[in-house]
Amino acid sequence: MRRLLVIGIGAGDPDHVTVQAIKAMNRVDVFFVLDKGAAKDDLVRVRRQILDEHVHRPHRVVQAQDPPRDRSPADYRAAVDDWHERRAELYERMLLDELADGECGAFLVWGDPSLYDSTLRIVERVLSRGNVSLEYEVVPGITAVQALTARHRIVLNRVGEPVTITTGRRLAGLPAGQDDVVVMLDGEEAFREVDGDVDIWWGAYLGTPDEVLRSGRLSEVRDDISRTRAEARARKGWIMDTYLLRRRS
Repeated sequence: MRRLLVIGIGAGDPDHVTVQAIKAMNRVDVFFVLDKGAAKDDLVRVRRQILDEHVHRPHRVVQAQDPPRDRSPADYRAAVDDWHERRAELYERMLLDELADGECGAFLVWGDPSLYDSTLRIVERVLSRGNVSLEYEVVPGITAVQALTARHRIVLNRVGEPVTITTGRRLAGLPAGQDDVVVMLDGEEAFREVDGDVDIWWGAYLGTPDEVLRSGRLSEVRDDISRTRAEARARKGWIMDTYLLRRRS
């Protein structure tokens, strides 16, 4: 039986890797890494750095090109479903070709596999196709949300109050009853459309040497965040940022 581990490795700092994750990685024969192109070489480099630092047994690294994704589709859900299907085909091929019966493979997932990541859905899709038989486990990791609040030295929730986690695509101001909102995967600077007396805690490239942080009253810092974000994206060719919006009481 093939075995697979889906391991959360944190938001970018190699020290985010937990003891549980280190123990899991030292059970692995084959690590599968998706190459997202030259602009995101940092994502592959950090994974290899983690392996060099923490894995002390013979292993192989299998790297494959991540299927391209339509970033401006007319039908967002259909485009994501198509992307997941092409990823499932790639995962299935790698598992069949590179992981022998009795071996253990692993995907190292940025942040945590359970929060805004597609790996678990794709593994389930592979299993549903019926061509690969395997057992798999999930190892949690530190999320960008945890890294953000730690770097800003704030508590995610107010006493007795809920927190909403959403994407930039779904953010439309701060609806009534949603006074604390974490936004991930915001490619369009949705925070610029938020009105009212709101504070923001923003961070990009959290846990990496390129980390950038900004915070303050949204009306006063939104232009600085936009400018900083544009400069960082132009410099690196990509950006991953996360922020907390909190309505002032």
